[in-house]
Amino acid sequence: MSSLPNPLAGYEDWPSFARQASRYVGSDTRAQTLADVLGVFSVSVPCRFAVEEEWTHAGTSVAELSWSVGFGPTTRAWLVRPQGATEVLPGIAALHPHGVYKWLGAEQLVDCGVRASVEARALRQQYYDGLAPATELARRGYVVLAHDTFSWGSRRFPLEDPGAKVAVGMTALEAWWRELGKRPTEAERYNAAAALHEDSVAKAAGILGTTFAGTVLYDDLVALEVLSQQPGVDARRLGCFGLSGGGVRAALLAALQPRIGARIVTCMMSTFDSLMPAYLDTHSWLFSSPGLRRVGEWPEHAAAEAQRPLLVQYGVHDALFPVDGMRAADASLRSLFAASNAYRGTFYDAPHAFDASMQAEAWAFFDESLGRPG
Repeated sequence: MSSLPNPLAGYEDWPSFARQASRYVGSDTRAQTLADVLGVFSVSVPCRFAVEEEWTHAGTSVAELSWSVGFGPTTRAWLVRPQGATEVLPGIAALHPHGVYKWLGAEQLVDCGVRASVEARALRQQYYDGLAPATELARRGYVVLAHDTFSWGSRRFPLEDPGAKVAVGMTALEAWWRELGKRPTEAERYNAAAALHEDSVAKAAGILGTTFAGTVLYDDLVALEVLSQQPGVDARRLGCFGLSGGGVRAALLAALQPRIGARIVTCMMSTFDSLMPAYLDTHSWLFSSPGLRRVGEWPEHAAAEAQRPLLVQYGVHDALFPVDGMRAADASLRSLFAASNAYRGTFYDAPHAFDASMQAEAWAFFDESLGRPG
């Protein structure tokens, strides 16, 4: 009898890790409730990492790092700082989006010069006005870490022998591509398969006592520890930012980790209620984690410890969120931050993107919130 394909190929050690891992301990009742709902694992510190390669480019020093989170493939990351910097600088976690694009992750945020992949360059043109946000921020005087999180880039599932669900879906999609005369790239094929596969990953996470979002968040918590350990990083001045699914990650990371002094969420804020039912299929398991609505709306999760600065950027032409949901979320956040006045919500005449004007506002916000470097 032939064996069935393994939908967890590449992550065969995930179940044993989950059985042995301890649970995340939150800093207060709210954080603990959120961690329990998401099934977040505890992070062992200090976290060991290796420097794979270093170079300078466009006024920055770049180091490619790697580390293990305890299961699955090795994480790849880029640490970017101002070239020649000797002073202690704020540290920023740059969190890549979901994008239904798992072939690569954090590379889209970093200008790697001649090392840059065609796919990373294309994503920067599509979402960032051709800019590399992590590099732009580093030039301004920050140490920025951009890492591949669970399921993306270096942390993606191989999917060389997919299960029946993925195989059937890909067979249908290949037929459709042939009908259109389309010749998809390797990355496009992988992204389509990974989108189908995410349901299986989310199901496995549930069986293992966690969630898809909770496992992503665990990877992000490990990365934050790696960032905090870097020479020249002021661990008292930490921030994070992200577009779309990266905004989900920024909101949740800051909600669990009180060391995050300032957070920026771009094109990812609405209320759960406004998305039902028309927008259900526009969002992934990262955004729509089981049980999350039971313990709060998205503005409530983003407003954790409302004395810490939060910038939310909204695109009024964002096809993933209804405008009324964005307005409701903005009103809720203004109420939640009324005592501290630490919230800023900005509406842009823009689609789902993190364009040059949004980035300019974001970097100025970090300057104000964390203390302008230099």
